[in-house]
Amino acid sequence: WSWVSLEDTVAGYRYVLENDVSGAINLSSPNPATNEQFTRALGRALRRPTLLPAPAFAIRAAFGEMGEDVLLEGQRALPARLLDNGFAFGDTNVEAALERILRS
Repeated sequence: WSWVSLEDTVAGYRYVLENDVSGAINLSSPNPATNEQFTRALGRALRRPTLLPAPAFAIRAAFGEMGEDVLLEGQRALPARLLDNGFAFGDTNVEAALERILRS
């Protein structure tokens, strides 16, 4: 599951505008998480239990093919062009980022 913090989003936009980076840019963390990892990290940051993940059959029933492609399979978008051009992400760990964002 691709994710990125607001701070890295703003910094990424600024970096592209100030450093002549051209072409398609994936603005996502260099460390994507699975849905399970993200859900558990969110639960820990909110200090709430995450006991029951959404069952795949329910996702398929509710969202059809889009649910399969987006929620169950994912795209694993990586920010290769940003990294190749020297951009440094501030938030690369989903658990630490959610803890900082939600507990501050």
